[in-house]
Amino acid sequence: MSVSPALVADRVAQMRQGAVEQQVQIHVLKEAMQTQASAAATLLNAVAGDLPLASTGPTGTQVNTMV
Repeated sequence: MSVSPALVADRVAQMRQGAVEQQVQIHVLKEAMQTQASAAATLLNAVAGDLPLASTGPTGTQVNTMV
């Protein structure tokens, strides 16, 4: 079985191109995830301030800590 050197070189070039494309896609995905994480943190910080704990009523005042 003989393999053409040009064919081998072409396949190597295709594999390298595919690897570069994957690296670019991963980089873009990481940037998008970082942007989403930053936006989520900003929203959570805006919503969660110093909220007082409940002192009356059944919601937030009755916790069984003996479990």
